[in-house]
Amino acid sequence: MENVTLIGIDLGKHSFHVHGQDRHGKALLRKKFSRSQLMEFLAKFHPCTIVMEACAGAHFMARQLAAFGHEAKLISPQFVRPFVKSNKNDFIDAEAICEAACRPAMRFVTPKNEAQQTLSALHRVRESLVRDRVKASNQIHGFLLEFGISLPVGYAAIRRLPAILSERPLPPRLVDVLTRLQAHFKYLDEQIADMEKELTRQVTDDDLGQRLMTVPGIGPITASVLAAEVGDGKHYRCGRDFAAAVGLVPRQYSTGGRNKLLGISKRGDKNLRRLLVQCARAYMLHLERQRGRLAEWVRAMLTRRHSNVVACALANKLARTAWAIAAHHTEFKTKEAPMAT
Repeated sequence: MENVTLIGIDLGKHSFHVHGQDRHGKALLRKKFSRSQLMEFLAKFHPCTIVMEACAGAHFMARQLAAFGHEAKLISPQFVRPFVKSNKNDFIDAEAICEAACRPAMRFVTPKNEAQQTLSALHRVRESLVRDRVKASNQIHGFLLEFGISLPVGYAAIRRLPAILSERPLPPRLVDVLTRLQAHFKYLDEQIADMEKELTRQVTDDDLGQRLMTVPGIGPITASVLAAEVGDGKHYRCGRDFAAAVGLVPRQYSTGGRNKLLGISKRGDKNLRRLLVQCARAYMLHLERQRGRLAEWVRAMLTRRHSNVVACALANKLARTAWAIAAHHTEFKTKEAPMAT
C-alpha cells in the first residue's frame, strides 16, 4: 500500500469502488467500501492523489480528502468514458478514472467550496420555482381559453384574475380550480421574489459579484451565478476556455486542412449559457443608449449578421470579460470608440 500514488474512486450513494496504482500504473488496490469505511480508510492512508468524477457529492468528498492531506482532483465524466475497457462495472470505472487522470493534457474540474455550492443550490431552487410559475400561468390561460376567455400576455392578468372571473359566468367548480391555481401562482411569485432578494444581498456582499455587475447587461442573478462558477478563474487558461466550457464557441468539423465552423457547441452549464445570452439581448435591446467600443462593435455586427448570431457572439464576449475580471481582479471600464477618419 505504501507504493500507491494514485487512487481512482467510483462514487456511489452508499457504496464506493476504489482502484489504486503506483507511479508505473501497476494496480495495487481494488476494494469496495461503504461511505463510513471509505472515510476511515482514507483518513489513515498516506497522502496521495485521489481522482473522482465530477458528479453528485464529488465536491464535498474533495473537500474532505483535502482536509486529510490528499490531493483531490475531479474529472468530467465525458473525459473518463473513452478509457472504460470492455464491459462496464464499478471497478472498471474506477480504473478508467485513474487512466484518464494519467493523461498529461487532461483537464480537471476545480472543487467548489461550501459558499459556491450553497449559491448554486439557491439558483437551482429559483429555476425550479420559475418553471412551476410558468406552468401555473399556462394552465390558467389554457383553462380560460377553453371557455372563450383570452387573457392578455403576461403575469398582470393572472394577478387580477378574481376581477376577471367576476365579469364572466363560469362553472363554480372551474372558478374554484382557477382560484386555487391563482393562489399557487401568488405563492410561487412571493417565493421567487424572496429568493431574488437573498441572491441580491449575497452578491452585494461579494467583491467579485460587485465587479462582475460593472459589465454592461449583467445583473445580480447572472453575477451571482458567474461568481459561483468562475471562482478565481485560475482553472481556465484564458477567457476563450471559459467561453468554450459554457458552450458559447463554434463547433468544428474540420478535416483535410479545411476549417468548417458550425453553430455554438451548447456544452457545459445550460443555465449559465442561457443567462449570458439573455444579458446580451438585454444589452442589444437598449443599444441606442449604449456608448463605447463594445456598443460600436455590436452595431457593426448587426449590419452584417442576424440578431440571434450577434446575441451569441456578445454572450461569448461577456463570458470572456467575466473571466478576465475574476482572473485579473479588475472591473469593467467602458472604452471610448476610436474616432472615424
